[in-house]
Amino acid sequence: MTTTLATTTPTPTATRPHPATATTRPRTPRPRTAPGGPAGTRPRGPACTHPRTTTPSSTTAPSRTTVPPRALPPHTVFAERLLAVFSGERPVHWMLGHTVGEAYEQLVRIAPETPLRSLGPRPVLRRCSVQVHEGRAVVEAFATIATGPRVRAMAFRLERGADHRWRCAAVELDGLGATARRA
Repeated sequence: MTTTLATTTPTPTATRPHPATATTRPRTPRPRTAPGGPAGTRPRGPACTHPRTTTPSSTTAPSRTTVPPRALPPHTVFAERLLAVFSGERPVHWMLGHTVGEAYEQLVRIAPETPLRSLGPRPVLRRCSVQVHEGRAVVEAFATIATGPRVRAMAFRLERGADHRWRCAAVELDGLGATARRA
């Protein structure tokens, strides 16, 4: 015995537009979430730890694993970090776990008097080069920073600790670190 259930779909009811919107513009539905998903939701875990893969399909070519973006070298990462502190974008204590020796005291002395904290254009890292010493445990790097038409120089030294993490050991910006050290 076959039983058929009849379902009825509700008929749309006419709604009156709000008086303020009826004369100014037609009503368009707003998206429920932001383009990347609901606000406050982000994927958990460190970024770029899992390579992205394509799913195989019967109509496409065999799947290939795509290579995740290449990580920046440590001297470039530290140049960006130091620039964020010198420009006032980040506080000096943001570098506490990333410095060793007198480098933190140098940052405390240099950061407030640096000309990169001006209200003009945001400083950007133009170039960062490195000189690696024997054993690859010490790196001396220099970077050029552009602020509008003005170009400044920054030099810093990185040392690799016993835990294989890089830490900043010395910093100079346009010679400010050298004069602060002598004073």
